[in-house]
Amino acid sequence: MDLKIFFSPVDEAVSEGIDDPTSFYQNIHVFEERQPDYKGANIALIGIEQIAGLEEDYGDTTASDEIRKKLYRLKKGFGQYKIVDLGNLRKGMDVSESHNRLMEVCSALIQQDVLPVIMGGTHDYTFGQYRAYETLDKLVSLLNVDAFLDIDDKGEHVTRTNHLHKLLLHEPNFLFTLYQLAYQSYLIDNETMAVLEKLYFEAYRLGHMRQYLPDMEPIIRDADLMTFDITAIKSSDAPGSKNAQPFGLTGEEACQICWYAGLNEKLSSAGFYEYDPLSDDEHKKTAAVVATMIWYFIEGFYHRKGEQNFRGNDYLRFVVSMPSGPESIVFYKSKLSEKWWMEVPYPHSNFAYERNLIVPCSYSDYQTATRGEVPERWINTQAKLI
Repeated sequence: MDLKIFFSPVDEAVSEGIDDPTSFYQNIHVFEERQPDYKGANIALIGIEQIAGLEEDYGDTTASDEIRKKLYRLKKGFGQYKIVDLGNLRKGMDVSESHNRLMEVCSALIQQDVLPVIMGGTHDYTFGQYRAYETLDKLVSLLNVDAFLDIDDKGEHVTRTNHLHKLLLHEPNFLFTLYQLAYQSYLIDNETMAVLEKLYFEAYRLGHMRQYLPDMEPIIRDADLMTFDITAIKSSDAPGSKNAQPFGLTGEEACQICWYAGLNEKLSSAGFYEYDPLSDDEHKKTAAVVATMIWYFIEGFYHRKGEQNFRGNDYLRFVVSMPSGPESIVFYKSKLSEKWWMEVPYPHSNFAYERNLIVPCSYSDYQTATRGEVPERWINTQAKLI
């Protein structure tokens, strides 16, 4: 698929003066005069040319270019980079067309085993990112990092406040689960949280995350796509958002989440949304934070260990007998990374989608099973399969 028609080149002024051969910019292929071939690449950067979901004028400077100015000047990280910057996705005639363009581009990339990393735009672009998986004939898990939960049921069109609601109602329905991270309780009503619980989706408030951040790793490891609203980061670290909040993740915690997401073998797209250059400070602090988050995501990607074959010699297998149903639970521990997984059986043999029943878990889940208790993650996963 020829993607050139969807993109505008990156302004050469963005990379002006970056001559250091160890810089990020000098180690990737950027669409400036000619769009690089994405086939054979590992990662493709995609800028959003203009905010689609808002009426107010955001000016001529695109959010993605401000992020690039910071990202390009960082040092190249680990591994042999095969990264292309495809340029800025042109805005469609309306919001729906803009989302459709992102869907088509991401779908083409994912089918070529290229991971799209989206920069800029409002959070409703998540809808286009998600729909890229529509033709893959598999269920997907969505990781949503946001202080809010954009599940408003008002409005005919997809917006920044209702896109998750539209996503949940979308047909065909191929969403297996939603993981909501870093929400702030005083910004979300109880009825909305009740909807998540009824669907066996998992939501982790900011305070819980901060106290148990390493325990979030198995959750992040189970996601097929990540969407990150920078409103989840506190305003002192990231003021460049229309909805910036005084409390939230620190920049360091946001980078830790991105590192975990990059390491995730099954995660195949990531979006970083809601950066507004006009709300940022004079030093473009927020652009620097988002650029660093993307850098850590890419660093995690190039530290992936190819942990997919659980029948190989790189895993230890533990069978824990249970006092009541189920009879036993099987755990796997990687000798390479010391990460844990567990088997969850299908409740029905005619389940509609082929899905790996070995799900990420933590050592604490294994400890729970050894005490004769069924881990909550096992129960939630089984409930979703019914």
